[in-house]
Amino acid sequence: MGIQDIIEGKKQWRAHKARVTALPPDYRIVYKEMEKYFFKVGPVDLPHGPLLPGIVDFFEEGVASGKGVLELIGDDVAAFCDDLVKDSRTYADVYQESISGQAGTAEE
Repeated sequence: MGIQDIIEGKKQWRAHKARVTALPPDYRIVYKEMEKYFFKVGPVDLPHGPLLPGIVDFFEEGVASGKGVLELIGDDVAAFCDDLVKDSRTYADVYQESISGQAGTAEE
């Protein structure tokens, strides 16, 4: 990754965060909680993948249609997040694989 890629990535991230800041307060609060969750256990491709921008797109559509954030995602934010990443490789998967690989090596 070159310096230009890093600069472009920062520009994209700042533009993404500006979109989040423009959301109504209830959407912003839920988005930030989802973001924290995804950065802890979310998909490996999170920084460069479509998940976070897709959530902002979805939220912007909800705002435009006059719906509250919980009308869109339901009362269980964690379950909504889990459903979004259920078919994605997560950091938890990577960790589990590393433990499984080490355990197999230790038994030999």
